[in-house]
Amino acid sequence: MLKPKIEKALNKQIELEASSSQFYLAMASWAETQGMNGTAAFLYKHSDEERMHMLKLIKFINERGGTAVIPPLTKPPAEFESIKEIFESLLEHELNVTDSINNVVDVCLSEKDYTTHNFMQWYVSEQLEEEALARNIIDKLNMIGNDKGGLYLFDRDLENLAAQPINMA
Repeated sequence: MLKPKIEKALNKQIELEASSSQFYLAMASWAETQGMNGTAAFLYKHSDEERMHMLKLIKFINERGGTAVIPPLTKPPAEFESIKEIFESLLEHELNVTDSINNVVDVCLSEKDYTTHNFMQWYVSEQLEEEALARNIIDKLNMIGNDKGGLYLFDRDLENLAAQPINMA
């Protein structure tokens, strides 16, 4: 049985993962309307991945005797200045997610819930990858600058990246 503090922290994380999925979905839609189909494919996939993170939490809470709370959808922004702004926003958002996951881990330790702590280690590792990927993409965009040929190749590279399967092990 989950302790109330743990259940509350996990449900807050569900809300953040759902929000992340919506945020990345809005980014994908915007990129697609800008002719950046590779970037859109990458972001659509990222949106799906965030939803799967949410589902993993929902199932964990319910399996441990808690009650997962499905959050309402919050409207994400519909307009973005540029592809670079999208990925800077994505990194900032991922840093917030990391802080939230670290908070859940902290609550697990203070409540001596080592089962949930162990479960959350997957999310800790996932966040390292998410942040590194976002920083790498921003570095590439900084190298490209305003070069349209470079942006074309960047978009194509993201399309190839999006074609790789999602690892949810």
